[in-house]
Amino acid sequence: MARIAVIDKELCKPKKCKYQCIKVCPKNRSGEECVVIDESTGFPIINEDICMGCGLCVRACEKAGFKAITIVNLPQQLKESPVHRFGKNEFCVFRLPFPVTGEVVGLIGPNGTGKTTALNILSGKLKPNLGVFEKQTDLSELIKIFRGTELQAYLEKLESKAIKTSIKPQRVDQIPKAYRGKVSRLLEKIDERKILNELLKSLALEEITNRKINEVSGGELQRIAIIACLIKDSDFYYFDEPTSFLDVFQRLTVAKLIRKYCKQKACVVADHDLATLDFLADRIHIFYGVPSVYGIVSKPYGVRAGINIFLDGYIKEDNVKFRSEPVTLFTSLVETGISQDILVSFTNLKKKFNGFQLEMNQGDIRKKEVLVALGANALGKTTFAKILAGELKPDAGKISPKIKVSYKPQYIQTNFKGTVQDMLSTIADIESDSYKTEIIKPLELEKLLEKNIQELSGGELQRVAIALTLSQQADLYLLDEPSAFLDVEQRLRVAKIINKIVEVKEKVALVIDHDLLFLSKLGRRAMVFLGSPGKKGYAETASIKNAFNTFLKEVGVTFRQDKTTGRPRANKPESKLDREQKEKGTYFTFNLSSSNKKF
Repeated sequence: MARIAVIDKELCKPKKCKYQCIKVCPKNRSGEECVVIDESTGFPIINEDICMGCGLCVRACEKAGFKAITIVNLPQQLKESPVHRFGKNEFCVFRLPFPVTGEVVGLIGPNGTGKTTALNILSGKLKPNLGVFEKQTDLSELIKIFRGTELQAYLEKLESKAIKTSIKPQRVDQIPKAYRGKVSRLLEKIDERKILNELLKSLALEEITNRKINEVSGGELQRIAIIACLIKDSDFYYFDEPTSFLDVFQRLTVAKLIRKYCKQKACVVADHDLATLDFLADRIHIFYGVPSVYGIVSKPYGVRAGINIFLDGYIKEDNVKFRSEPVTLFTSLVETGISQDILVSFTNLKKKFNGFQLEMNQGDIRKKEVLVALGANALGKTTFAKILAGELKPDAGKISPKIKVSYKPQYIQTNFKGTVQDMLSTIADIESDSYKTEIIKPLELEKLLEKNIQELSGGELQRVAIALTLSQQADLYLLDEPSAFLDVEQRLRVAKIINKIVEVKEKVALVIDHDLLFLSKLGRRAMVFLGSPGKKGYAETASIKNAFNTFLKEVGVTFRQDKTTGRPRANKPESKLDREQKEKGTYFTFNLSSSNKKF
């Protein structure tokens, strides 16, 4: 298979375009059947063996306004068949990661390159067809392909149904739709390993067990889902993005618990937080390819090497380059030139509810700045955001003057029934060149415009919500955890978009998030939230560098930057580096890059 063609059936509208792809195909004109109509579905089918990759059908589809067709050449080095393909002209994945008993295997790669597909195969939910979807394929055929590798023994157990799996899903925000009872009842009935009380204590959830599942926060819901995965007595544990909605301390605590309770098990973790994966995993598999078209799984690498190869975008052993330019993440925080013009100020804000009290003595948000907010969970960041957005009324205090806020909440819920295009068109001219350049292209929304809002994945919905927020006419753009469900490159693009809107259009943004790398690419000032989680919170405003150090000192964690890529790396507790940085009071090091490469 040298070339792959994918037709997105959600976007394909053959009755509207009258099969332009068939009409323009030069192979069809010469008498060959390269693009034909599938009589059973009415959709076109592209014969990849005949297709010459001219791109005429792709351009015809785009001109008709649908962008349903993608044709790409596979790497020349890829000689094998896919492990699984969903159908003719549909997504396929090549190779599989290797679960290893007693090790934590990390998965890293862009959204849409097959991590969930690989999970479903390894958990037994999806039977791989080796690219031959016209007939059933036995696992024994897959075992032959991976004979002699660490995957062979695992697949043999899977074939004999000797593998019991436990999965922590990505979309924890969907759990309340499936279960409406108390937290305690949900967890107690699945506590097969009798470790529930230990985990509740370790993750500071003892006081919320009597709440209903729809009454807990996103960070609490994430920790509940992690516990629900760990307390099952299984052979294979899979954690899909376990860091979303968690603060830095909670992320590292979760990493330690996964290592502790999966010590004699096979464990796979997919996440976009490079620092957590670095801290947690024993080895890394890289997923690369073209999102929603095909994905390839690399061989396993050591953690530091694997993450750095992913950022570099070049696999030397296979001579495969999957990124045009390396991603370099060195951060030099500029602390000069901070605006003195105040957009809005607040004084003596107080809000008390459910035993928690937020107190904000004094602060301001400046014109033409990106102000970032960080801190442990349950200290009032989202409460403060809702007060600014007008969704909560403070018990006391003053916000002056009154400003117009465009708000992206932490948890995205919408009852909108139309397409992405329908939704964005209500507030913006999405056909204008400027909007396409500033919003549509950077957020990769071109292929989402015709999709129904209710059918979007977590990452897709997040990007649409960010676009919707930044498209509003407002004095302040307020984004609560915009990095959730986004991959590394998408997070960096969002940071660039926000910075550009603030700089070029002279707007103001407040961004709340837990990804230190993401936050370090944004503002010059930061609000660091401190206090006693769940009881009392307050905030101090400082330079972003000082705010990072204040926060990390509070949670007792030190970070350094990788010398090759500049990515944040958590120091092991009580290691030499950890002790040295704590003695100096430098809990997060910021290095200058000598490289001229940029993302």
